[in-house]
Amino acid sequence: MQQLARRHWTPLNVTHQAVQFLVPRDGVRVLDIGSGVGKFCLGAAYYKPDAFFYGIEQRKNLIGHAEAAKKILGLSNVAFIQGNFTKLDMKQYDHFYFYNSFYENIKSVTKIDYNVSFSETLYNYYNRYLFKQMEEMPAGTRIVTRCSWEDKIPPSYTVVNSDFDSMLRFLI
Repeated sequence: MQQLARRHWTPLNVTHQAVQFLVPRDGVRVLDIGSGVGKFCLGAAYYKPDAFFYGIEQRKNLIGHAEAAKKILGLSNVAFIQGNFTKLDMKQYDHFYFYNSFYENIKSVTKIDYNVSFSETLYNYYNRYLFKQMEEMPAGTRIVTRCSWEDKIPPSYTVVNSDFDSMLRFLI
């Protein structure tokens, strides 16, 4: 997992910056779509103990790594869900973190493993689904994207800041 971290999981300095934006007040619920081994959620839970972080991930083995790390760290404000984000009620969450989780469906991209299905059709479906769900969120919803393009987020959101050569974007 450590060898895959650079390409697939969020560095802690990025996590710290993202949660400063995603947690404008105590008690918010932040969803990380495609949480992998839980690095973003675990770091975020540490940095912001008065917010709650959820990670959704399809791969059972990655959820296992995330749960083990959560136990070692003793964090109580983080939870991991095994499944596909299309099965969630997105309105249960206040704000969202998205590190281009669907990109793995593109043929030439390095895969984490082959325990889930991949296809460009899935890539397009997931992007359209996310777009529609974000379109239906209430005004004031915050999103942080990393390595994702603007056409994945509805035009009703405004980029209020960016960093890391615009690869990290903060939207409301």
